[in-house]
Amino acid sequence: MENLNNKIEYEKYQLAKKQVEEIKGFYSHLVVYILVMGLLVFINLKYTPEHLWFIYSMAGWGLGVLGHASKVFNWFPFMGKDWEARKIKQFMEEEKNNTKS
Repeated sequence: MENLNNKIEYEKYQLAKKQVEEIKGFYSHLVVYILVMGLLVFINLKYTPEHLWFIYSMAGWGLGVLGHASKVFNWFPFMGKDWEARKIKQFMEEEKNNTKS
C-alpha cells in the first residue's frame, strides 16, 4: 500500500513539475516578445516613422503569445488537460469492459 501511495505522490509531483515548466516557458516567451518588440518599435520609429510596420510583427507574434498563454493557463478547457484526462479514463474503461466480454 505504501508503494501505491508513493507512486501516486510521485505522479502528482511529476504533473506539478511539468506545469511549472510550462509556466516558466511561457514567461520566457513573454520576456523575449517584449524585448524584441521594444527593439522593433525603436528601429521603426528611428528609421521609418512614416510607416509603422512594427504593428504587423506585434500583432502576429502577439497572437502566438496569447495562444501559448491560453494553453498554459487553460483558459479554454475544451481539449485542455482535464479533457485529456477524462478521455484517457474513458478509453481505459472501454478497453477494460471490452476485455471482460
